[in-house]
Amino acid sequence: MDADLDTPPLMDGNIPPLAEWDALWAAWDAVTLAMVPPEMLHDRPIDLRHKCLFYIGHIPTFLDMLLSKAVGGAPTEPAWFWEIFERGIDPHVDDPDHCHNHSVVPTADADWPTLTAVLAFRDGVRARLRALYDALARNKQALTRNVARTLVMTFEHEAFHVETLLYMLIQKAGCGPTRAPPGITRPPWEALAVQWAAAPKPADAKVHVPAGTVVLGHMDSEAEDFVVAEDGGRMDVHAKPGHTFGWDNESPPRAVHVRAFTAEWRCVTNAEFAEYWRAASPAAVPSAAPLPATHPLATPASWVVDADGAIHVRTLFGPVPLATAAHWPALASADALAAYAASRGGRLPDEAELRRFLDLYDVGYDGGANAGMRNWHPVPGTMGLAAHGGRGANGGVWEWTRTPFAGHAGLVPTALFTGYSADFFDGKHSVAVRPTLPCVCAFLICESFILLLQLGASYATLPRLGRRTLRNFYQHNYPYPWIGARVVYDD
Repeated sequence: MDADLDTPPLMDGNIPPLAEWDALWAAWDAVTLAMVPPEMLHDRPIDLRHKCLFYIGHIPTFLDMLLSKAVGGAPTEPAWFWEIFERGIDPHVDDPDHCHNHSVVPTADADWPTLTAVLAFRDGVRARLRALYDALARNKQALTRNVARTLVMTFEHEAFHVETLLYMLIQKAGCGPTRAPPGITRPPWEALAVQWAAAPKPADAKVHVPAGTVVLGHMDSEAEDFVVAEDGGRMDVHAKPGHTFGWDNESPPRAVHVRAFTAEWRCVTNAEFAEYWRAASPAAVPSAAPLPATHPLATPASWVVDADGAIHVRTLFGPVPLATAAHWPALASADALAAYAASRGGRLPDEAELRRFLDLYDVGYDGGANAGMRNWHPVPGTMGLAAHGGRGANGGVWEWTRTPFAGHAGLVPTALFTGYSADFFDGKHSVAVRPTLPCVCAFLICESFILLLQLGASYATLPRLGRRTLRNFYQHNYPYPWIGARVVYDD
């Protein structure tokens, strides 16, 4: 392709240029081919997810399927990859046999395709995408809203999976086969720990957030990608310059009034959670019987506790002592962090409250936040300093809310990625908080598959996913993703 044809006409807004795809593919290949050794391809670092090889095949399959939907054409060979790599699993944490619609995969390792075959398929799909960009640049393919949405959705899908695979691999880092990030020097942990301990802290740990109105979401309905012609046929609508495409659950915009509340400047840290956990959890006693992994007082999946009871925090370079990661945000399930918040007399924020707080005080990626792999680990938060008007960053984590993931008025379910949002809300689930319990404070009591929203970004979230309206969602008791929380209080 000619250099001047890399960016087709109208390719602005948040449509990724081909150069960004190249950078994303480099990141994906580094994670899947350099950090996953051959002997780990058929491992499942997390029981609730597929084996590593599945994701190497899933990413190009998803792209291939959506390209066929958007512009037509047969599957890239071998076409049967669509059958096993179409969609991953997200089973109920409490009942893994209960899962949404997903691909049926081979049960025996020998029945899976080889890595060589999967990579050849990947290269064919990437060539197909390059051909589409070339056709767009030469005006042989119209840049319609549907084509533009496909490019955004497939790019962001792959970017999400970079993070998903990394939080899977971290479970085997330093004490298993996961390799460290390629070309990245192991951080000088002891020197950094001294620096982090000496960093300035807010004069007051809390801030009063005044009442106000927050607009959640933006105008981007997939229903507007097409119009119906007089003969009943479907007509594609051309993309408008500067439009921002998103996922179905981001649209349409909704104005929400937020009452005044008080928030902790910084997310719950590992040191704070460790103090609470040691006092409340029988899991903190080395001789005690282990709690179920999803119990709010179980050892967080982001930690490793040795036989002497010493806490280490997982990193992609291997576990580090708690003292090193003391000021990092604690990564744990919503249930665990809700219990901690209740022990402080607070709670988790709802979506609108957290959005209002972040709108006021979060500086985002362009302001220096720890996202986009600036570091390959969390860092201490920086919010709350008077010198910066309180503005700063949370240290490189998503943040839990107490808001269930559900539909809203005007939402049009996506036809490109069928079931992306709709498979995960049905109006049958609700959230209730049990009154304070001895030693445990409060548990978040939910249906087994209730999903809660998260906002923000982690240190491994690509900057393109830092869109203000983007929402993430996980099960309330899922302990693995890189999500922290800040405590808020009713005024």
